[in-house]
Amino acid sequence: MWIKSAEIAIAGGFLCLDRVFPQALISRPIVAGPVIGALLNDPYTGLIAGAFVELLWIDRLPIGTYIPPNDSVAAILITAGSILAGIKLGHLSQSLFVFAFLLFLPFGPIGEKVEFLIIKSNDKLSRKAMEDAKAGDIKGISRRHIFGLWKIFLGNIILIFIPLLLGSAVLIWIYPLLPKEILKTLYYTYFVIPIIGVTVALNTIKLRGTIPVFSGLFLIFAMIAEFF
Repeated sequence: MWIKSAEIAIAGGFLCLDRVFPQALISRPIVAGPVIGALLNDPYTGLIAGAFVELLWIDRLPIGTYIPPNDSVAAILITAGSILAGIKLGHLSQSLFVFAFLLFLPFGPIGEKVEFLIIKSNDKLSRKAMEDAKAGDIKGISRRHIFGLWKIFLGNIILIFIPLLLGSAVLIWIYPLLPKEILKTLYYTYFVIPIIGVTVALNTIKLRGTIPVFSGLFLIFAMIAEFF
């Protein structure tokens, strides 16, 4: 579990770095989820997790100084946590997936706070970079930029590694103890979450085009297929 969590954290750190540079959209949950799932030999679970998270926060746009929830970290944790727990327990059910979803989703807003602190701490680097520019120190400017990226990279690694390691242990320990009534509720919640996500997506069609609708339709058909 330690090794797998470390591998996922490093891969997730690279994916989350895309939120700042080069911003090629590989950090989007709909991409990051399947990538992490593929590393764990279960890209479908990653696709479902990524689509769930993508739809829920599709209306949170990084406009101006606003920092949206770190949906990349949330999608990575949900994907990896549910798959690792499923491997340990012998089966990844819809109920286990929703349990992991509810457990790791709060790390989206937590990641937002961490990202804010890192960006705020980079203000000092910006001022030093300006001083380097005035002194004509090109290498100094480059070092400031690289150090800033390292802070974001390492921050996301820690933000993924510790919750994934502890969260997976919680899932493996608590899930088998849940009564049947709660398991049934979690199972039906699996089919309710996409409806909530589609509702959010419908309000963003004018902002984000047809991508939310496509994600919503994919989830609806996937849920119907799994239900029957």
